[in-house]
Amino acid sequence: MTFFHFGNCVALAYVPYILVYKCSGLSEYSAFWKCVQAGALYLLTQLCKMIVLATFFPTSDISSDSLDVVGEFLKSTVDLADLVGIHFVMSNVAGKGQLKFLIAGVGWATAELIMTKFWPLWVGARGVEFDWKYIQMSFDSNVSLVQHISTAALVWLYGRTDLNKSFLPVVVTLLGLSCYRPLIVEILIHAVGLGSWTLLLAKAVFTICVGLIALQMYLGLSVSKEVNSYY
Repeated sequence: MTFFHFGNCVALAYVPYILVYKCSGLSEYSAFWKCVQAGALYLLTQLCKMIVLATFFPTSDISSDSLDVVGEFLKSTVDLADLVGIHFVMSNVAGKGQLKFLIAGVGWATAELIMTKFWPLWVGARGVEFDWKYIQMSFDSNVSLVQHISTAALVWLYGRTDLNKSFLPVVVTLLGLSCYRPLIVEILIHAVGLGSWTLLLAKAVFTICVGLIALQMYLGLSVSKEVNSYY
């Protein structure tokens, strides 16, 4: 029974990644090693972030029941390094825009999934007692997949010279919200007292909204390019 629960959690967490890789066209471009390279850069970026956090933001003596907003804001600012890493991945991928941000997003999200979710699932989901938190962890990994692909698409849009200038503030705002999402989550937990399922739903709604806006801007840019090439 415990192994069955572990299998369900792993399938719920990992199968969507495989489906995205197969159905998005990445497999047709033999982009597997590009995704691996993106995952390796993810590890390097997280190592650099850990060094910065350990050097400039040591653990404080503030009680865990209170929230140090300024400190958490500064720590979340370090997550801007993720945007730089994703941009570096896409700058080293030859191909059209869709291929670039899919490789960056899928590779980044897969590396995060392996490094942050596999061990907790392996240790916890095989336990004697059933716990919903591992199902929530699997759902959260799916939300992270959409979030990273959307973030990669926004980074790609930000670097486009043919993007409508009126869309640039929207792109910057969404990138900022993506970077500071952990801080927003902490504020919601302490201020509103959201439960685990409600918090997961809030993350999903936020991610879907960001993804739809990024998709709309990407499609609009693609359509405008086709019109300009036609004329």
